Amino acid sequence: MVSFDVPEVDYTRYSNRQLVAFPLAVLGLAVLVILVKFLLTGSPVALGIAFTGGTELQLQTTDSPAQIEQAFDEDIESIQPIQSQANTYIVTFQSEDTTAIQNQAEAVGYDINSIQGRSASFGGDSQRQALFGVAVAFVGMSALVFLLFRTFVPSIAVVASAFSDIVIPVALMNVFGIELSLGAVAALLMLIGYSVDSDLLLNNHVLRRRGGFYESTYRAMRTGVTMTLTSLAAMAVMAVTASLFGIPLLPEVGIILVFGLTADLMNTYMLNVSLLRYYKYEGVAK
Repeated sequence: MVSFDVPEVDYTRYSNRQLVAFPLAVLGLAVLVILVKFLLTGSPVALGIAFTGGTELQLQTTDSPAQIEQAFDEDIESIQPIQSQANTYIVTFQSEDTTAIQNQAEAVGYDINSIQGRSASFGGDSQRQALFGVAVAFVGMSALVFLLFRTFVPSIAVVASAFSDIVIPVALMNVFGIELSLGAVAALLMLIGYSVDSDLLLNNHVLRRRGGFYESTYRAMRTGVTMTLTSLAAMAVMAVTASLFGIPLLPEVGIILVFGLTADLMNTYMLNVSLLRYYKYEGVAK
């Protein structure tokens, strides 16, 4: 594993309120973004064709995106160039009529690499299954954490951090126009695992190992920050590489994990630390 020189933070300079204020402010802003999106569209995040239905066409042409849009009668949702392949585009339609779209593409002389459609009813089923999967994973994680610690404050610290690690990337998806795809759902599920891993590492060092609170916190940071930064760098490289070579799903996975892992650093070593210090020093653990 790559080693980073993790500086020792002097937590005694900051009160619990100071530590918790910034993570809660970011979380509140993220919730506001998601709420506004829900009120405007009826969905907390823009849904891709995997959940709404539609057609995805990959074609080759020397035409510009504006010319491609004029060549079809159906509404085009997006036109994305593939950087690694010259004159190649992924065109997404709201229509499920793949035959009509294929005929129109062939009529104007476009070379079709692939075409795939998904019905709205199937997309609705996929949406329900994806939400159910994320909910089950989060509830299962929460139950396991409470069984491990059997005390309220350390357990709620892990759950709150994991919740924020999911909500913040979803809000940023809205800000940057990233649609919810199957890859995005996979990334959110992975974030639950990443979050729990770093938070359990911190809680175990503070609550179950010898040493003072600040000494234990720093030991956990040396390992946890190194793991998170290594993963963050790997996901950033994956997102850039997959975008350049036009690999589907992986760019969204990488970007969302970068958002979530960055949020996890903040939530683990500010929000979680403040709650654990409150538990240790405010008489709750006595």
